[in-house]
Amino acid sequence: MTDHPTKSEIPAARTAAVLVIGDEILSGRTQDTNLGTIARFLGAMGIRLAEARVVPDIEIEIVTALNVLRGRYDYVFTTGGIGPTHDDITADAVARAFGVDITERADAIAILEAHYPPGMLNAARRRMARIPDGADLIENPVSKAPGIAIGNVFVMAGVPAVMAAMLESLRHRLVGGPPLLSRTISAYLAEGVMAEALGAVQADFIDVSIGSYPFYRANRFGASLVFRGRDNAVLDQVAGRLRAMISDLGAEPIEGDPPLV
Repeated sequence: MTDHPTKSEIPAARTAAVLVIGDEILSGRTQDTNLGTIARFLGAMGIRLAEARVVPDIEIEIVTALNVLRGRYDYVFTTGGIGPTHDDITADAVARAFGVDITERADAIAILEAHYPPGMLNAARRRMARIPDGADLIENPVSKAPGIAIGNVFVMAGVPAVMAAMLESLRHRLVGGPPLLSRTISAYLAEGVMAEALGAVQADFIDVSIGSYPFYRANRFGASLVFRGRDNAVLDQVAGRLRAMISDLGAEPIEGDPPLV
C-alpha cells in the first residue's frame, strides 16, 4: 500500500495540443523547433501538452484537425500560415472551423500602419489584418503582425522568434496549475531487463508519468528513466524505488542522463 495520493485525488491538469501548419515542415525543408518551446513553456505553467499534429497548407486539413483538437483539449496552439502570401491560409481555416466570417480589422490595420513606413502597407501585408469575427488579437512585439485568439485556440506565427514572443504575451490568458516536475535516473541496463520491475513501479505510482528512453554510449546499451509529476515528495519516493530497482538488477544508478563519453 502506498501513502501518496491517488490520481483521483489530484486536480486534473489543464491539457493542450499543438497544430503545426505548413508544407515546409512536411517536406523537410524547415525543421520545427516551436513544439519544444511550447512544451517547455506550458510545462512550467502546469499545463500538460498532450498531443501534436502537423498538417499541410490545405484548408480542409487545417479545419478538420483544429475542430478535433479544440474539442478534446483545454487549449490549442497553432503555428504557421499567418503571413502575407497566398499559401498563408490559417486565418481563413480558423474562421471556417468556428463558422464565422473573416474581415479586415481596423485595430489590426492600425498596428501594421504604425509598423510599416508610409506607403509600404500593400495589399499582401493587409492580409495579415484579416481576423475571424469575435477573435482577439495576440500581441506580436517582434514583427507586429498580430496573432489570433478565439475560443480556446491561439493562432501564432511559424517563425520561432516571433512565435516565442507571441507565446509569452499569452501567459496572462492561460490558467495552469503547479508546474510539472521532471527528474531522470539512468542506468547501463537494457530496457528488456528493467521492463517488468519498471512496470511494477509505475503501477504503484499512477499519478506519475514514467518513461524509459534507451541510449547507446561507450559501447554499451542503457536507458534513462524520466519520471514526471507535480508532487516533489512523491517523486522522491519514485526515485528511491528506481534506484533500488537498478541496484537489485546489478547496475549503478546514475543521477540524470549518463555522460556523453
